[in-house]
Amino acid sequence: MLFHKNQTLFKSRNFINLFVITAVWLLVSACVFSTGKETPKAESNSQTNTAASPANLSNTQPSVEKANKKEDKGDFIVEHLGVTNARFTELDLKIKKEKLLEKAADDLNKALTLPNDIYLRSKDCGEANAEFNPKTQAITVCYELMQHFSNLFQSDGMKAEEADRKMFDAVRFAFLHEVGHALIYNYKLPIAANEEDAADRCSSYINIEELGDDGVRAVLAASDAFRIESKQKSSSKRDYSDEHLLQEQRFYNSLCMIYGSNAEKYEYFVKDGYLPKERAVRCPTEYQRTVDGWVNLLEPWRKK
Repeated sequence: MLFHKNQTLFKSRNFINLFVITAVWLLVSACVFSTGKETPKAESNSQTNTAASPANLSNTQPSVEKANKKEDKGDFIVEHLGVTNARFTELDLKIKKEKLLEKAADDLNKALTLPNDIYLRSKDCGEANAEFNPKTQAITVCYELMQHFSNLFQSDGMKAEEADRKMFDAVRFAFLHEVGHALIYNYKLPIAANEEDAADRCSSYINIEELGDDGVRAVLAASDAFRIESKQKSSSKRDYSDEHLLQEQRFYNSLCMIYGSNAEKYEYFVKDGYLPKERAVRCPTEYQRTVDGWVNLLEPWRKK
């Protein structure tokens, strides 16, 4: 689970149109990481994100041979639920008409083997949230979460249209965070650390390695959300005891992943004071380990 807040409903005239344009990319992008796609490292002045491909990083090879590929016993399945809040009726109808979830499920099924079925949902939940529920085996992105992000960015001084655009980037990060939880649970991955942090790093890995500048924008949008939330609310005993890291920590971890993917390109993170130099010096190694770890963990479940 990524976020918990409820926010006042917003009425952006661009909300529906922006979602239809963006939702296909938001959901289908979740399957890209499993294709084994290689992205050559570009020059530092390239306009495209220059994160190195897993295949090119220190000549690291997956630790599991193809002979140990896992048997496919399940599928990603779309499950449409009724809308209880009339404000979301038009949005829900468009999602169904365009078969956005069905297209995402189809691409995911072409990319990954599964030990059982996993359901994809987008719906109104009564709270701003995104989650993977192991009992129902469902990944759900709530419409209220989209509202929360838009309201959050507007509270930081952004205009409504700009906030809506950034909201979709942040939702992509949240969706891939929940995909990370689903894979950890169903693949029984040996995560020897905090799972919430591992899911954040899974999302960062997929976004940065596979989605280029769009993915970097998603991680940056999420980091901005973490930063704004940390300013608006003082940490409490409940926050300290929660399984999630503090929002301040998630902010710096996200920046570290981007900086670590290409320290030369993102040198301004340090120069402009966003990322402390003491942390930045460790970020390339930190990012390398994250990439190597996820490449090896997911290798047995890739279909290609």
